[in-house]
Amino acid sequence: MMSRCRIDLIFIFSVLLFSAPAFSAEQNGPNAQPFRVAIVGLVHGHVAGFFQYSLHRPDIQLVGIAEPDQQLAAQYAKQFGIDQSLLFSDLETMLQKTHPQALLAYTNTYDHRRVVEICARHGIPVMMEKPLAVSAEDAHAIAKDAHDGKISVLVNYETTWYRSNHAAYDLVHTNAIGDVRKVVIHDGHEGPKEIHVGLEFMAWLGDPKLNGGGALYDFGCYGADLMTWLMDGERPLAVTAVTQQIKPEEYPRVDDQATIILTYPKAQAIIQASWNWPFGRKDMEVYGQTGYVITVANDDLRVRLKGKEEERETGKPLVTPFNDSLSELKAVVLDGVAPDAPSSLETNVIVSEILDAARRSAKDGKTIRLAQ
Repeated sequence: MMSRCRIDLIFIFSVLLFSAPAFSAEQNGPNAQPFRVAIVGLVHGHVAGFFQYSLHRPDIQLVGIAEPDQQLAAQYAKQFGIDQSLLFSDLETMLQKTHPQALLAYTNTYDHRRVVEICARHGIPVMMEKPLAVSAEDAHAIAKDAHDGKISVLVNYETTWYRSNHAAYDLVHTNAIGDVRKVVIHDGHEGPKEIHVGLEFMAWLGDPKLNGGGALYDFGCYGADLMTWLMDGERPLAVTAVTQQIKPEEYPRVDDQATIILTYPKAQAIIQASWNWPFGRKDMEVYGQTGYVITVANDDLRVRLKGKEEERETGKPLVTPFNDSLSELKAVVLDGVAPDAPSSLETNVIVSEILDAARRSAKDGKTIRLAQ
């Protein structure tokens, strides 16, 4: 039986990722058809957020779940009142029988490549939980399959739905703080075991093949995604990283502490990813030539401009459909809307290149230069 603690842990980000927005009469009218989605994988703990906050959204219809671990599938079905007829053990079979309009992937990260390969053959768009891939090679293979299959591939990050991050982006792109010179991004928590993630989640988070690394991949991806977004898709010139195993007794096979430095022609980013923070955090500091902006949790930010005192502000509400993951996915698939950059495949291929280079840098003790 899944622990109460496990479900509580996803409460805050689940509200951000999955809560239903206000729909127009046209979108949610009596003749509107719900968006048909299917799920592959139940081993990523974020899937509980979908069941809690989106399973009964009027604009969303769950048509199938593919999970080879039938005991795990039965546990979720019982907990959330899911019809047993929706459960399948094989992705191909589920797609053939249910014909979803999009697939939500909650597998381990290593399986993302296989999932996209299968969905590309069926012409089914995919949104997976971050990060895109465990390697640059897999990321490029995913991009090729998506192109060949003419499908959209999106990557879902909790931080994409933070008002504070969008407010910081706007300040940068209206030149309010001048050209970006240094960005410091902090992401992580006490550690997955310390916050009591589910056993099926922990089984692959601590596996270097299935997760790509430890904290380096689990939380380094947030910073790489945000910085690539801030820099309008520019690749860094070089990547330098240091990783540590501060708690080898808990995480014997992967890092639990990582620092990544990204070097650009006139800017630098320091990404601090950790399973050793005293509490969970996701925030960033952006320093420009004439001011700075520091995000404070989901909504707020501190801003100081040259010659002025620091002020605290609250970011504007995000605009539909870019205010939650499923609304964005629906708009991309049904209306041909381009995904917001943090979710886009193009951004996340670069994120994968950064993480791959960071892993190599930490292993070899060298700075890795990226192809431009």
